[in-house]
Amino acid sequence: MSNEAYGKRIWLIPDGYYPEVSKGDVYVSHEAVCVLNVGNEDANIDITLYFEDREPMTGFKAVCKAQRTNHIRMDKIVSVNGEKVPRGVPYAMMVVSDVPVVVQYSRLDASQAEMGFMGLIAY
Repeated sequence: MSNEAYGKRIWLIPDGYYPEVSKGDVYVSHEAVCVLNVGNEDANIDITLYFEDREPMTGFKAVCKAQRTNHIRMDKIVSVNGEKVPRGVPYAMMVVSDVPVVVQYSRLDASQAEMGFMGLIAY
């Protein structure tokens, strides 16, 4: 299947937030940029973070292999400059791929005993 058959190269996620705390031993608050690549070529992913009151953060990179998925955990990714996603700060994301992919965003908020989960398709 051709990479051009499904997906897009640019995806926007306006509601990013990595909670500062987690309660419980099993689940940790986190977000994930879930990438699906149904094509025959690996997808090289670049993620840029945008903020209300500071300059964008760039240099977050990942690969989604051909005909695979990659759940990019935002609490684990480190930019090429050694920066991590800031906790407790709202932000937005632009996900750029060199081949068409499909992107979903999910967040697990384990900051309370009554955890919340949100998942959505990016734009």
